[in-house]
Amino acid sequence: MNISYNWLKDYVDFDLLPEELAAALTSIGLETGGVEEIQTIKGGLDGLVIGEVLTSVDHPDSDHLHVTNVNVGQGEPLQIVCGAPNVAAGQKVVVALIGTKLYSGDESFTIKKSKIRGVESFGMICAEDEIGIGTSHAGIIVLPQDAEVGTLAKDYYNIKSDYILEVDITPNRVDATSHFGIARDLYSYLLQNGINTRLKRPDVSRFKIDISEGGIPVRVENTEACPRYSGLTIKGVEVKESPDWLKDRLSLIGLRPINNVVDVTNYVLHELGHPLHAFDANEISGGEVIVKTLPEGTKFITLDELERTLTDKDLMICNDKEGMCIGGVFGGLKSGVTEKTTDVFL
Repeated sequence: MNISYNWLKDYVDFDLLPEELAAALTSIGLETGGVEEIQTIKGGLDGLVIGEVLTSVDHPDSDHLHVTNVNVGQGEPLQIVCGAPNVAAGQKVVVALIGTKLYSGDESFTIKKSKIRGVESFGMICAEDEIGIGTSHAGIIVLPQDAEVGTLAKDYYNIKSDYILEVDITPNRVDATSHFGIARDLYSYLLQNGINTRLKRPDVSRFKIDISEGGIPVRVENTEACPRYSGLTIKGVEVKESPDWLKDRLSLIGLRPINNVVDVTNYVLHELGHPLHAFDANEISGGEVIVKTLPEGTKFITLDELERTLTDKDLMICNDKEGMCIGGVFGGLKSGVTEKTTDVFL
């Protein structure tokens, strides 16, 4: 199981280095096999600073280039040739200094002193896609006027490296199959070793739910395999791209972000160890969720568009016509949440 070093710090305060944390977890039975440093943005924005464009004039030998003077908060202003159509005096911008390495996919290049059509250039004023914080290449990044000249870009954007710990959980420790579960054990370890700290539980103070009629009922037929199954109908959902912080958290632990609804279910699973699955409520034929097994050999198409053959022991979450999900294992293609979904059964 992949555990994020920074994510753990949401729940318990500690000063252990990643390698020390791995050793501590191993000592209490949570064997940690490896630690890997992960950069949320490749290169970590090293060598990039906030600058202010003092002047911008047309290049004497070009119809689209500009010659700028930029204050970067260290030494004399830098002369930088810029091809962006939106560059103008007075702007706060992101500047790559000479020696900075920028990345594009698997390739990289280093900013060097250059001469562009006869004019020397001592750096580069950057667009979003050139430094990895976005996809726009329509022009350079223009920051708010309160951005402080000379600030490191990684501090301005609060870019921090994370570390992924590979923790091997034994079958008897389902209580530790989440970040909060690991944090709970770490908290006890720290107290036992004389380190005063506190365990911070996820905040639910703003959680509110209005109960109304019209929910989808649940019927469990195979009570031996599943003593209880519960769900909630949520109406008026807008399915869209998840915020960056959520996508980053999932990507760091090896999950591919899908959309805000699916991503939240995966987040909660890895935060608290509680499995969730979101169905498109309007695709639940018959208006009832039934938990049962299906006949041996039944075909079922999962979210990855593969046809699978069920056994008579596979617990299925069904509507009145067919299976919708292999319980706790894999969702079905037909009932999954899409960009057209407006109502969700969670």
